Amino acid sequence: MNWTDLNLPITDPTWIFLIVLAIILFAPMLFSRLRIPNIIGMILAGVLIGSHGLNILARDSSFELFGNVGLYYIMFLAGLEINTANLKKNRNKTLVLGMLAFLVPIALGFLINTSYLKYGVATSLLLASMCSSYTLVSYPIVLRLGVSKQRSVSITVGATAITDTLTLIVLAVISGIFAGTSGGLFWLWLIIKVLAVGALIICCFPRLARWFFRKYDDTVIQFLFVLVLLFLAAGLMELAGLEGILGAFLAGILLNRFIPGISPLKNHIEFVGNVLFIPYFLIGVGMLIDLKVIFGHGNALKVAMIMLFCALAGKWLACFLTQKLFGMRAVERRLMYGLSTSQAAATLAAALVGYNIILPDGSRLFNDDILNGTVLLILVTCIVSSVITERTSKKIAVESIGVDADTDGHPERILIPIANPDTVKDMVCFSIAMRDSAGTGDLYALSIINDDVDGKRLRSVSASNLDNAAKVAASSNVELKKLTRYDMNIASGIIHTVKEQDITSVIIGLHRDSGVKRPVLLSNFAINLLKGINCEVFVMRMLVPINTLKKIVVAAPPKAEYEAGFARWAGHLCRVGRALERKLHFYCTSETAGVLRSLISEKYAGTECDFALLPEIDGLQSLRDKVDGDSLLVVISSRSGSISYDSSHERLPRLLGKDFSHTSLVLLYPEKYDDSAHSLMLS
Repeated sequence: MNWTDLNLPITDPTWIFLIVLAIILFAPMLFSRLRIPNIIGMILAGVLIGSHGLNILARDSSFELFGNVGLYYIMFLAGLEINTANLKKNRNKTLVLGMLAFLVPIALGFLINTSYLKYGVATSLLLASMCSSYTLVSYPIVLRLGVSKQRSVSITVGATAITDTLTLIVLAVISGIFAGTSGGLFWLWLIIKVLAVGALIICCFPRLARWFFRKYDDTVIQFLFVLVLLFLAAGLMELAGLEGILGAFLAGILLNRFIPGISPLKNHIEFVGNVLFIPYFLIGVGMLIDLKVIFGHGNALKVAMIMLFCALAGKWLACFLTQKLFGMRAVERRLMYGLSTSQAAATLAAALVGYNIILPDGSRLFNDDILNGTVLLILVTCIVSSVITERTSKKIAVESIGVDADTDGHPERILIPIANPDTVKDMVCFSIAMRDSAGTGDLYALSIINDDVDGKRLRSVSASNLDNAAKVAASSNVELKKLTRYDMNIASGIIHTVKEQDITSVIIGLHRDSGVKRPVLLSNFAINLLKGINCEVFVMRMLVPINTLKKIVVAAPPKAEYEAGFARWAGHLCRVGRALERKLHFYCTSETAGVLRSLISEKYAGTECDFALLPEIDGLQSLRDKVDGDSLLVVISSRSGSISYDSSHERLPRLLGKDFSHTSLVLLYPEKYDDSAHSLMLS
């Protein structure tokens, strides 16, 4: 293609894609200097290059394709980021906000549209409903600033499903009326289709995901599988007569528990969306906006101002009422308002449908003024939403720094000795989950080489294992430091590394058949290691991928609260529970339960957990009916000389290997007081 042949708008696919990529690359750099949120920058870039700007690119089918993908991606990520525990806990708040965010703007808009703009009932109702829905355009901001787990975010994201569903129902009603298909059978058939599709997605997707993730652990294949489910859910919802964004949102909620934040898959999903699909969608939205409508003829500006008033005032009132009803903080109200203000997907869909409906007198249900007012509404609300969300999210992020710091102020250093490549991924993911939320803990992977036995081959295997561990950590944006040590004995190599690197926790991975084909869970190596170090030790045997677990059961011995490492292991398990969004079921004495409750409420508020007594007679054997192949059983033990130590702890490895052979296990030895100086004095 010659430069002389370059006509505007550009239609060559190569140049279209190049220009879009250049915008995605350079626009954030430029607008960040101007202190303009990246999302607004993408939309303004779309305005500039579109047919209403410099006319560099035409909004061709590629923008429609990638735009739909980006929109579905935003809704999918929103569902994926929902804290399901918070959603259940705050379901009343979510329902109230969703209903108020729909009813207040639609009532306000309908009243003004009929009385001031003199529109008909159908036009006024559909136009008012457009102000009720909202699209989570500014959601990537809360993701980037790390506040997506806040309850105000979960409430607002959950309310999206309510407002958009009700808006799309209004759209279906009005389009059905003018299409002549709004009889009783139409409604009955619509209800049947929606219920059938919803039941199919809810029942089948989780089962299919659990089976697939256990059978295939390749991240690329898992990513493609997730995309298939995402678009299948969107397509099925469209077949049912509603918008695909609801299907994408529902798929995100259902796959939430299988794609925790610590998993490499989650990072890949967010990366692809934020790099390509979501920016493409935002640029496409900008290309629809014609800023000349402000100075144009007709009532476009007046209609746009009324729509803006109804949308902004209605959403603020809905968030204000929700805050006052439930005693929430003002900063939470501002974040809810910021997220719920932006209009895009359902608003644009309703505007286009209304514009295409022809009335009996030959006029359109929506005239040009409404269509032009809609694009101005999209631009202004996206700007307002992005600015408020960014400022409020930064404030919340600053407030939350240090909340989940390590209990004793000692820097966390987690060591993962690696020998078996099959256990690498589980151990690395578990270590990332148990780190403090600020990410200040250091991770180390250690490989011990016996140079006297086939040293060259062992060095090659060691390097490969360490590289695999580093790749798993890097795919979750976590740095892992690789250590190689030459030693005649694996246990002594680990012991010396623990002392040299000031390690606070060690994670040992066992073969999946440990305790299954032979009755003893621990080998002599592990026993010698426990005798040589005082830091916290996790002995893991994962039978299923960590993201497919259904629940976590924790058994603690009497007087566990008196151990030096009590606060550390409790904090680690709380972090794992929150990272995986699984409830912790503690079985212990009433005294231990009381101390755990106080510690969790003070340091790890928001962790889902419950407590039950562990029978003294049956002990761990009473838990056989509480766990299955989808559970993780964490047993807190102790080493000889510890306060909670009991002679029965010596039999734990054999008992667990015999009675829990088909359950994923963690045998946890808490940190103990360093008695080496005392032992030296006695000798």
